[in-house]
This record gives sequence, C-alpha cells and structure tokens, in this order.
Amino acid sequence: MLTKQLQRLCDIAEASHKTIQQDHEDIDPLIGVSQNMRQSGIPADVMTVDCLRSRKRIIFILHDHHPDVVRYQFTEMDNDPGSDFSEVALGDLTTNLFYQWVCDFFKIDQTSA
Repeated sequence: MLTKQLQRLCDIAEASHKTIQQDHEDIDPLIGVSQNMRQSGIPADVMTVDCLRSRKRIIFILHDHHPDVVRYQFTEMDNDPGSDFSEVALGDLTTNLFYQWVCDFFKIDQTSA
C-alpha cells in the first residue's frame, strides 16, 4: 500500500519520465520504489532514479515523521549513499523540478561519451 506522499512522488516521477524520454534520448531513467525500510521497521519509503549510461542515481526518501518533506541525494550508482541528504517540501517538488534535476544530473557529456 502506497502512502499518499509516495503516490504523489510516483505521479511526479511518471509524468516527468514521459517528457524526459521524449526530450532526451541519451537519458533513459530507471525509476524504482522500495518499501524495504518500512518492512524493516523504519517508517519510510525510498524512490531511486538511475541512469545506466552515466551511472548516476538520485535517491528520494519519504519519512512518515516528516510527511511534507522529501529528502534527496544526488549520488553515483556504484557508491553507497552518504548521510548528507538535502530536503525539499513535497509541495515544492513539481514535475518541472523533477524533470530539471534528472536532466541536469544525468546529462551525458558528449565530449567523453
């Protein structure tokens, strides 16, 4: 069962994903949702957005104790996440902002690709 916060984040990701695929052939983000933390007794859900070509990842965490906040981190797929997460209000995380983050962070440097 998805929380309303996770459902909102999934809706934002889904809408953004369609536009990203249309606008950027070199970025094909893979979006995953995990409730493993919740199943382990931590009241939180995780969404990851990965780019296989750049090996980059964006991690989003929604914690029940802070339902109006999304914690996020820009990282590499091959590295464990650090403890330095940034925060944004869930209401401020729009489809456009999600799109911009993914496109900017996953951008493939054509000179080295």
